[in-house]
Amino acid sequence: MKIALVYGNFNILHPGHLRLLKFAKESSDYLIVAVNSDEKTRHLKLLDEKIRLESIASTSYVDESFILREDILDYIKRKKPDFIVKGKEHEQKQNPEEAIIKKYGGKLLFTSGEIGFSSLNLLYNDFQSIGSFITQPNEYIKRHKIDVEHLKSYIDKYSTLNVLVIGDTILDEYITCDPLGMSQEDPSIVVTPISNDKFIGGAAIVASHAKTLGAKVSYISVLGDDDNYSFTKNYLEKLNINTILYKDSTRVTTVKQRFRAQNKTLLRVNHLKQHKINKELEKHILKNINEMKDIDLIIFSDFSYGVLTKKLIEKITNFAHDNNITIVADSQSSSQVGDISKFKKMHIVTPTEREIRLSLNDFESGLVVLSKKLYKKSMPEFIFTTLGSEGVMIYNSNPEELLTDNIPALNSNAKDVSGAGDSFLICASMTKRVGASIWESAYLGSLAAAIQTSRVGNIPIKKTELIKELDFK
Repeated sequence: MKIALVYGNFNILHPGHLRLLKFAKESSDYLIVAVNSDEKTRHLKLLDEKIRLESIASTSYVDESFILREDILDYIKRKKPDFIVKGKEHEQKQNPEEAIIKKYGGKLLFTSGEIGFSSLNLLYNDFQSIGSFITQPNEYIKRHKIDVEHLKSYIDKYSTLNVLVIGDTILDEYITCDPLGMSQEDPSIVVTPISNDKFIGGAAIVASHAKTLGAKVSYISVLGDDDNYSFTKNYLEKLNINTILYKDSTRVTTVKQRFRAQNKTLLRVNHLKQHKINKELEKHILKNINEMKDIDLIIFSDFSYGVLTKKLIEKITNFAHDNNITIVADSQSSSQVGDISKFKKMHIVTPTEREIRLSLNDFESGLVVLSKKLYKKSMPEFIFTTLGSEGVMIYNSNPEELLTDNIPALNSNAKDVSGAGDSFLICASMTKRVGASIWESAYLGSLAAAIQTSRVGNIPIKKTELIKELDFK
């Protein structure tokens, strides 16, 4: 692995710095940036070292950054980077690093950056929230007499839950590109990749949300016998999730790549296998679940990639009903075709409008009629039909209560909607399990989805993020 080093003061990060970092990153596999400490720069009027480090760490080019307190020459002797990258203005000056780096075969590189640098949106890491664009559904809140303190108490109770998530693991890979223009040979757009970020997705992000929201979590899935197995296992175990992963040499771990430029997705490429797992794996999974104790909530997170077979669904559903466990299901049909109606007698299901229509083969009826038909077919207690920018429609099968209601989408400036359903699913389900009404549960689920869509990539939601947005009275 080729390592590049850049060091300096970086008082206010500007396009010139970004061009330098871009060149350094493209010249290496791993970019380290050393920010001179306040002690080293006390003769200059600079921002605090922590602020300067934060701005560097937030750029998508930088793999590692730190405050430099030792002499830079001592650091170079110890670390032995393959490249030291400096601005073009240093090329004709004396560079004290040159003699040291030549001794071990490294190189000193100079650059002024590329003219016409177009990805200034990468000044800050694209995978962070850009601030709250969340609006409150005031009429809905009044209608159901939703109280902030009650909501906070439910969020606190998440830590009492023991949650099991089972389903298809997906890795979401974002390749951020700089557009170069139109090809002269054929009518295609030409881009150059700048950075690559990989996120846990599918059922694994549902488990991650549950853990960072405070629950005790177990996760069961089947992956390919590949590098992504280790990536997934390490990620989940760092969150202290009880991770039970099986390797299946007949499949690959599902990876969905998104090529993006200027905050827009240009192309998606999916690497996957969709055949069902074998009977031996089914037996191992059922054995593990039957040995689990004190489970409060089971989440089926189904992407129709073969993990949740008919036998597993039936056996686990019976196990849940026999042990007074809340069961929730989501069966997605985006690039694939799922069937939410195969999950019988769930407490909650969370289909999209397309998914509910596909399961019923009904492309004409209204949403309320669709909910009634799904209830008749598979008997879920509550149905949350997610409608994208239109929010969510709630169907309550209890005839003694209000039958339906809806919550509009709470984020007016969504950056990435791909993780909205997963965050809604887990937050609404956990809220219902700790004693909230279905209306309170749907509200907190909608709030979680709004937070998730404010950033690119699946980043697990924390309790503090939910509580921060509870600003209505």
